[in-house]
Amino acid sequence: MKCAWIYGADQLMIDYHDKEWGRPLHDERGLFELLCLEGLQAGLSWKIVLNKRKFLREAFDNFEVEKISQYTLDDVEKLLTDPRIIRNRRKIEAIINNAKIVNALHERNESLDSFFWGIINNQPIINNFKNPEEIPTKTKLSEQISKTLKKMGFKFVGPTIVYSFMEASGMVNDHLVGCYGRN
Repeated sequence: MKCAWIYGADQLMIDYHDKEWGRPLHDERGLFELLCLEGLQAGLSWKIVLNKRKFLREAFDNFEVEKISQYTLDDVEKLLTDPRIIRNRRKIEAIINNAKIVNALHERNESLDSFFWGIINNQPIINNFKNPEEIPTKTKLSEQISKTLKKMGFKFVGPTIVYSFMEASGMVNDHLVGCYGRN
């Protein structure tokens, strides 16, 4: 058995489900990339984002925070002309904005890993949903995290985006009961 959203999916989505989604992620660059990708997904499907991930990595310097935090208006304009990526000015500017905030965290010897995982005491929240209809799109915790991120200056971090990030990064395990991905 596997999660309902994977039935009929292409191999890229299946591999993502099997190897990444819901697996605890503590890599700083990986967490930043995932936060960016979740923001890019807003209003789109994850399949679109996943299909463009390789090109997004190329266009955004492999989501290296320090590099992106130095992007200028010229870089934004260049990204807006790249047909391989999601070309939404607000989302691109949010990635740059968020990189600057994360870079400032790093300069204070803080990290996304300690921020996010510290909220849940470094222990994934394991849900026991049996049906996809039970899985929420946001929770009180994702609403609280969203508010905190927005106060810090982050953009494109609404509660639904944050909950999706929590699921994808393994902070929350929403693999359905019986899904082989739960292990």
